[in-house]
Amino acid sequence: MEKPRFIIKYRWHIVIATLLVVLVSIIPILHITVNPDLESYLDTSMPSRENNLKINEIFGNEELLLVVFQTSDVLQENTLNRISQIAEAFSDMPEFNRVYSLFQGKDIRSEDGSMVVNPVVETIPVTENERDALRESIRSNDLVYKVVISEDFKNAIIILGADKTVQDDYQLALVKETLEQYPGDEITYITGNPYLRAEAEEKIGRDIMLLLPLALLLMFVILFVSFREIRSVLLPFSVVLFSTIVSLALIPVFGWELSLIGVLIPVMMIAIANNYGVYFIARYQDLRASSPELTPPELAVKTTDYLVTPVLLCGLTTIVGVMGLLAHLFQPARQMGVVTAIGIACALLLSLLFIPALLSLLKKGKIHKDLQDGSRGFFPRILERTGTRIIHHPKKIIAGFGIFVLLCAVGLFFFKLAPNSNEVLPKSHPFNRAIQVMDEQFGGSKSFNIMFEADVTDPVFLHNLDRYEQELKNTPGVGAVSSLATVIREISKALNDSTEAGYDCIPDSREAIAQYLELYTMSGDPEDLEQMVDFDFTHTLLTIQFGETSIKEIQNLVQKIEEMAGEDNLKPVIGGFTMTDKDISESVKTGQIYSLLVAFVAILILLSLIFKSIKAGLIGSIPLAFAVVCTFGIMGWLGIELNIVTALLSSISIGLGVDFTIHIFWRIKWELAHGNNYERSITATLKTIGRGIIINASSVMMGFAVLFLSAFPFIRSFAFLIIISLFFCLVSALVLIPAICYLFRPKFLENNTTKIIQI
Repeated sequence: MEKPRFIIKYRWHIVIATLLVVLVSIIPILHITVNPDLESYLDTSMPSRENNLKINEIFGNEELLLVVFQTSDVLQENTLNRISQIAEAFSDMPEFNRVYSLFQGKDIRSEDGSMVVNPVVETIPVTENERDALRESIRSNDLVYKVVISEDFKNAIIILGADKTVQDDYQLALVKETLEQYPGDEITYITGNPYLRAEAEEKIGRDIMLLLPLALLLMFVILFVSFREIRSVLLPFSVVLFSTIVSLALIPVFGWELSLIGVLIPVMMIAIANNYGVYFIARYQDLRASSPELTPPELAVKTTDYLVTPVLLCGLTTIVGVMGLLAHLFQPARQMGVVTAIGIACALLLSLLFIPALLSLLKKGKIHKDLQDGSRGFFPRILERTGTRIIHHPKKIIAGFGIFVLLCAVGLFFFKLAPNSNEVLPKSHPFNRAIQVMDEQFGGSKSFNIMFEADVTDPVFLHNLDRYEQELKNTPGVGAVSSLATVIREISKALNDSTEAGYDCIPDSREAIAQYLELYTMSGDPEDLEQMVDFDFTHTLLTIQFGETSIKEIQNLVQKIEEMAGEDNLKPVIGGFTMTDKDISESVKTGQIYSLLVAFVAILILLSLIFKSIKAGLIGSIPLAFAVVCTFGIMGWLGIELNIVTALLSSISIGLGVDFTIHIFWRIKWELAHGNNYERSITATLKTIGRGIIINASSVMMGFAVLFLSAFPFIRSFAFLIIISLFFCLVSALVLIPAICYLFRPKFLENNTTKIIQI
């Protein structure tokens, strides 16, 4: 009783200190910034980040932003005029380092025995014959055909080299304003990382503004339906609100930013933080009805003394489970683990201190007599029947769970890892529509930039580069490959007759190569080569475009590049956002395994310590293992990929689901300690605490249900999966665990040397 009486003695101090902490926490929340940049979520030591930095140091710090035009024929006069005007407008903007379209593409050909470099479109065709002539000229030009114009001539692209130092939303505003300034009948789409980040940042803000108040409103309704008394609603609701504020305040306090998965933090807190306060209010109402003679301070003391141990245990296991995210390789996942763990600890402390302190200061309120007997009602009757079936058919129940988990486990063979970040936005979003056009009509929406450090004018190196290009073009899934070798071969076509040996090939002498490059810079624009070779010809880029593919295929392509280059003693630096996507996916997979193992082992150890039995840890972990296997199996069956959000699933569900098992163990233990046999203990456990577990689990699942309204598809998938996972934890705790306990009768439930707390 000492601790509860301590709370009463210093109740005003607790209330005032709580309010001050919350008020102070509001200040940093006003300074939260959003970070939608997926690449920044990786550690700086990741290969993709290191390689991208190396490439950017040589070839500039820019990203591609693509504007796609769709029409029946892009060579129509109106369409070409529009593309020309828009491309010219972009060229005048310092925010874009380069612009490449049909009007910036070059046509390398021979005239009067000499090489000339002219624009692909010198004059816009007016007649059908002129369009046909231009069409044939484009088909023979590897620098533009299937690069900025599709094979069927129904799609064209303007490629913008976006300066990464310029804000994404400002760049997008420039693009949209320019498209509006030069209107046309063509369908236009925009894609590229700046657009992805700008859209993601806007939707993160939208989700926070929508989901946070909606989740709070839903939780308020749930609490009101449960307790039917305003103050009994406001107390646990205040814990939810205060702990959510504190957890969000920690993000800027630690110098972090709100990531894409950070949207989950406030919703998680709202769904989880009410648990502990609900137990206090429910017990307070029960005592108020059964012992009306008690004063408010006495009620607060008895309630706290009654619940402090089980609530602490449940809170501790939830914190330990969530902290499994600290083993994740993904920075935002680790940050989320820290923030939510501290937020849950805050909710736990507020429930143990703030609620009883405030309850002792308030009047008792009216008595809800229908709360005196929890044995009546729909749930108790169902649970009593469930207990009876468990007692009569424990082996069949365990076998049924085994069959179900095996069926779900088959889905693990179809389990997939998300190969890219396209799922960040809905499939119908213009960003993904543009990607679809790139995959179907061009070389593909994915690309690698491969930097080689070598003497670029060395014919041996250029022959190797050309060989890589040709081999990669024949690789399934690869749509286009370009490098300096492409330009050299185009020059050779202009300087040699098709019957000559030097036509469409790399020269065998350094002098000839140097002459080719000099002729190009004299006839064309030297800046055309800046994206392929540096100014002193010691570094060059080979670019590969490919379509939508799996992580395994990307890995095979990277391995092939490294093997080819290794045979020639070259060390390729492979970069590009596709490599970032690859590292993100691999980090998600590895981080999922690490966080799952850490959370699972930590919970197993904690359960063993709580009940002083390894067998308790093993049995108590069964519902968690059941839920994880079944959930991931269902993901495989339904084709839901493991991504940056769904990878958080296991640690969170383990942290939440273990509470149900602890309550079942404690109640069975209590019933046995009071002289009941296993039959009566299990039936009584389900009929009493089972109802509370169902209400608690339902409120948490309903809290997560608001995520179905998220603007991000993968967060909606997470909502579905976390609800399914918690449901599996609930069912296995209420049915499988009692069946196992009845069949095997573990000794730790009968060991009464520890203090037994009624729950």
